[in-house]
This record gives sequence, C-alpha cells and structure tokens, in this order.
Amino acid sequence: MNRAALLDELKKKQDFKWDVIVIGGGATGLGIALDSVSRGYSTLLLEQSDFAKATSSRSTKLVHGGVRYMAQGDLLLVMEALRERGIMLKNAPHITFNQEFVIPVYTWWDVFLYTVGLKFYDLLAGRLSMGKSFYINVRQAVKRLPLLKSKGLKGGIVYHDGQFDDARLAIDLARATVERGGVVMNYCSVTGLMKDSDGKIDGVKAKESITGEEFTFRAGLVINATGVFADSISRMDNPGAKSTLRPSQGVHIVLDKSFLGSDSAIMIPKTDDGRVLFAIPWYNEVVAGTTDTPLDEITLEPVALESEIDFILKTAGRYLVRPPQRSDVLCIFAGLRPLAANSSDPTATKEVSRRHKIILSSSGLLTVVGGKWTTYRMMAEETINKGIKAGFLEKRKCVTSTLRLNSGKENSLFPRLHIYGGHAKEIEKMITEDPSSGDTFDPRLPYTAAELKWICRNEMPVTLEDLLARRTRALILNARASSDISEKVAGLMAEEMGYSQEWQTAQTESYRETVKNYI
Repeated sequence: MNRAALLDELKKKQDFKWDVIVIGGGATGLGIALDSVSRGYSTLLLEQSDFAKATSSRSTKLVHGGVRYMAQGDLLLVMEALRERGIMLKNAPHITFNQEFVIPVYTWWDVFLYTVGLKFYDLLAGRLSMGKSFYINVRQAVKRLPLLKSKGLKGGIVYHDGQFDDARLAIDLARATVERGGVVMNYCSVTGLMKDSDGKIDGVKAKESITGEEFTFRAGLVINATGVFADSISRMDNPGAKSTLRPSQGVHIVLDKSFLGSDSAIMIPKTDDGRVLFAIPWYNEVVAGTTDTPLDEITLEPVALESEIDFILKTAGRYLVRPPQRSDVLCIFAGLRPLAANSSDPTATKEVSRRHKIILSSSGLLTVVGGKWTTYRMMAEETINKGIKAGFLEKRKCVTSTLRLNSGKENSLFPRLHIYGGHAKEIEKMITEDPSSGDTFDPRLPYTAAELKWICRNEMPVTLEDLLARRTRALILNARASSDISEKVAGLMAEEMGYSQEWQTAQTESYRETVKNYI
C-alpha cells in the first residue's frame, strides 16, 4: 500500500461515483470495505486518523466466543462468535493463534459449574472447536500455572480460545481491500454528507489532514462504521438523531512475562465489578484486564483512571504468587467499547449485549454500531446485505468466509516475522542483504530497522505513533522503551519518507507526550 499513490488516485476520481463509501477505518469499517470490494463493488474507505487508532487496536487480543455471554443467556451470540472465531483463525493463520486458558476454581460447585458450562461451549463450537475443555486437579493446575496461588485451590478448568494482534490484522484488511481495487485513506476525515434534491445521501465531503486539501466524493451507498464516533456522523445526516451508543471504557495493563511464568492464560470468572479478568501471554509479555467504566466523553486517546489500574493490580494480586505493583507495569492502555445502547436501560454497560445493530436512516445513511472484533466479518456481511436489500446495490454473493488474508510462507529464516505473512520474505531479504538491519533498537523490544523500513514503504504510516503503536506494538509492549527509541525511529522514518529534521523533532516530542498516558 502506497499512500501517495492512493491519494493521487483519489484526486483523479472526484467525479467518479463509488458504489460504496465507508466512513471509519477500524475493524468494522475495514471489514465492510473488504466485503464490498470482494463482491465487485467500487469501494472507498475514509478514516479520520490512523487505521485502528481507537478501539480496534486496544482490545484484549482475543478471538473468542465469549464465555461470559453464555451466563447472560445470549447463546445465539456465542454460536455466531464461535463460528466467526473458526473462520478468522482459518483465514488469517499468520496473525491468529490457539491459546490455552485455565480457570482456577476454589469451590467444588465452581468445578461442576465451569466444567459443564465449558463442555457446552465446546458443543456450540462444533467442528470449529479449538480443543476440548476438561478439569485438572490442583497438582496439574499448578504445573500449568506455577505462579498461581494454590491456597484453597480445588483445581482448574482448561479450555481453548483464539488470540491475535488486532492492529496488525486491521492493516491486513486494509491491504486486502487495496489489492482488490479498493481505496483506503487514513488521515482523511469526513466533514459533511451530501444529499440530492430528494434529500437522499449521495456522497461525502472530506478533508485530507496532512495537506488540508478538501474533496467531494459521490456514492450510491454511504456507510457509517465509525464505532464510538457513530453518533457524530449520524447527526451530520440528522442533527436531532438520538444516541445509538453507550460507550464504556476498558483498561488493560501489560506486565513482564515473569509474572505469569506460563504459556497458558488465566481467566478469572468473578471480579468485584462482575466482569471476567484475563492474564494472557502476548508477544512474550502478559496482557491483564479488563475494566468496564461508563463514559460520557469520547476521545481518540482515552486515559485510564487510577481506580481502573488499581482494580486490575488488586485482582491479579489475589491470584498470583507475586502480586504486581504499579512500578511493574510496562504499559497501560485504554479503549472505548462502542456498545449499542440498551433502550430499556441506556446507562447500562456491563450487561449490554455485544450484539451489533444496523440502522438505515430515512435519507439512506447506513450505520452499524456495537459488535466486537471476533464478529467483524459477519457484521460486514450483514451490513452489505442490508444495502442490497434496501436497493442501493445489485445483489452479489459474499465471499469473505473463505478469503485468506496475507497467507504466509513456512519455515521462515526469522520465525518472529510470521506476523507479516507472505511479506516476511521481503523483510528477510533486506536483512540477508544488510545483516545490521536485523539488529533491534533496544533489547526490551523485538523490532528491527529492516521491519520499520519495510513498513514505511508498504503500510501507510503517517506519524511516528502510527509506526510505534500500531504497525509495530512497541508502545503496548513497553511504553518506556518505545519512548527511549523514538528519536532513532523518527530519524529512520524521516529518511525513508523524505521528512525534514523539523518533522523528526516535532514527532519525537509529540510521541513522548503521548507515551505519558501509557505509563
């Protein structure tokens, strides 16, 4: 993906009428764009910031059916999510993984309850099951989780779910869209909706953030897939539109792998706020979370509350031999869930279903809210189907259930590069030709100069934060280490992309200011 080339294409197509324009470059928007273009519709996606900048890069890193949704009685959602989990792992094997979980149990009633519940979870997964669940005794539980407190332990329940890298998958979706003839553009915000003489939406006004250039794009169908920002787009259509969202903040912390000391993850089924708590091995560190805090203010950079951080540390400390302290935290990241508002209780968040809603306005704006990463593909399919049913698009079959994303080669010289799928060989070649480019910038982080150069050339980063927070996961894995290498990385990025020394200095300062929210 070359941003300059895509921008030139857009400039030439201002009189072109797109079949579909998607507003929003997170999981839902990118999924819709790929579904649309793979059916043969001309497709444009516009994102106000970077791809997956907000919610979609700040998940718990799980591809899961949702064990807790069974307790809420939403079996249909669980079945849908389990099916989509299987499809995602099949279509993106380079970036998704089978993760073993252990639920520690401290009463015999819980042994019975969770064993039966997870057997049912297996049954719902059917042929897409990732491994059977089973009970293990205390000795076996401690063997799997050597740093788990054993006092009062009755054993554990083992089950399997999926794990992935959210921001990297988002880039794969963007690339797949472009490879099929679509156009995706980050840092290009929609500033207004255009309507014809009958009051029907027939396009958008947009502004490219880097140059300030303004555009108008016509379309047969405009889709609002902006997540927590969906209401603001809906009000461009109808200033009196009611809120469709009840945003909730989820916070995670990242700890050194030594706190878990295992390749198995822990799932704590009961916490003080009624949610589950996960501690998951991820890229050689541990992600622990999450929280559920209703919020009224929506921002691209949500900040964790001290009470949320303390809650995670306290809850993890109840179960781990070595209770983590605030000084042990490598990163704190917060994300906003775009929960579809519950009409019976608009203030609820914890009990709000993760089911999505698709809403068609009287003027033809198609808005999708709610949902989660695991079901992004199904949400996209249903959204485009809704557009077909409403008469905006001619009927064409969805093909994304069997569409492989960035399939990679086996037996890589550098196994860690598997996350780049079929493009790993390009980075390998760079390292082979210049071995020094395979050196890391910092021993606390795994990223090399070859990777960063390849990303600059192929993945449309615009800012230093794009590179360190989402194209790589340096910010999430170790915020302080990412700050320490920021000046060097900014220099590399400036050299690769033709930016000035002033840009390099400004980006370094801006990034280090951003990092303060993560430590």
